[in-house]
Amino acid sequence: MFDILPLKGGLDNVDGFFSSGVSVGLKPNNKKDVAFIRSDALCDVGAIFTSNKFQAAPIRHFKRYGEIFQTNFILINSKNANAMTGKDGMDDIDEIFSYLPNSLNIKNPIMSSTGVIGYRLDTKKIAKSFELFDFNAKDSNAAAEAIMTTDRFKKEISVRVDVEGKGSFHIAAICKGAGMINPSLATMLCFIATDANIPKELIANLLKNAAEESFNAISVDGDTSTNDTVMLLSSAKSGVWDREAFSEALKFVTKHLALEIVRDGEGSKKVVAFEIKNAATVDEAKKAAKALSNSLLVKTAIFGEDPNWGRIASTIGASGITCEEDSLIIYYDDVLVYSPQKKQLDKESEYKANQVMKKESFKIVCDLGIGDASYTAYGCDLGHEYVSINADYRS
Repeated sequence: MFDILPLKGGLDNVDGFFSSGVSVGLKPNNKKDVAFIRSDALCDVGAIFTSNKFQAAPIRHFKRYGEIFQTNFILINSKNANAMTGKDGMDDIDEIFSYLPNSLNIKNPIMSSTGVIGYRLDTKKIAKSFELFDFNAKDSNAAAEAIMTTDRFKKEISVRVDVEGKGSFHIAAICKGAGMINPSLATMLCFIATDANIPKELIANLLKNAAEESFNAISVDGDTSTNDTVMLLSSAKSGVWDREAFSEALKFVTKHLALEIVRDGEGSKKVVAFEIKNAATVDEAKKAAKALSNSLLVKTAIFGEDPNWGRIASTIGASGITCEEDSLIIYYDDVLVYSPQKKQLDKESEYKANQVMKKESFKIVCDLGIGDASYTAYGCDLGHEYVSINADYRS
């Protein structure tokens, strides 16, 4: 038995972890733009990165450490992705880390970046952060703010997990993401800290499983960036371990943050769950659900609050999965909008479906009537503000 108890704040709740954010002038108006996360104990590391073939310099720099290593320091900058910068981009990271104070005893420092692609880092500005940081600060709020780009709000979460007969451990995280979000990770950075005593050989699989139902199940606009990163640091300081409890708590944390990303989708007003039921296989359910969460026609219909089930059916049919017109049933929440017996919306059903679509969050359920597999993806509407934000992103 175990209990997952949400706490206020973020990384500050995990013993031995320190974090903060400062402004070094990468962003205008003295906005915070560089953050750090430090542990007073060496941590085992698990990470998942973008599927984009042009992985950014920070990811390539990380991979130089090999599959199994420990670290006690992460540096994150916003405004500049340090992507498509070749070997120079990795050399710039090494230069920045050469300015780290020796007194910190940093081992295998990690860098992560987010922002505009194609520009080299201003190494001197970023290194200046080392003079501004209080490396013993517990200011997760400032760190979460510093890693934001087009985000409207910061994203952080923390939980304590009480395991009967064993004790307690913590999981906390900060995250950023709002645009270029596609269900193959997303344009996002997420840093998770825990004091759970995780066997190092399990970290990668636990993180992968949690991401599959969260960060890999969301879409804002169907684009995948060069910098997507989900990272888990485990200090093991609590000495407590329970696989089931940790797995469920990690899924709770990652799903919360994933839905916050969708809620913060650039210009979005609605969060929608796309549930595919009774598909032939899980892979086919996943394929159809993600096709719906990515469809521009579906997203714009959601923005216009138009219960046009034809766009839902068309997208499922175009996804290439096994499906039949005579077995498909579609609901908007609990409102039936299509079945083989009811192929046209009457005025009452259209009104009820429209009322569902006026809510900030709702579910579109598609019962394929083929097998018994299911999957749920998450997406949002797409409107005028998305175009405005991305038409001049570099400013």
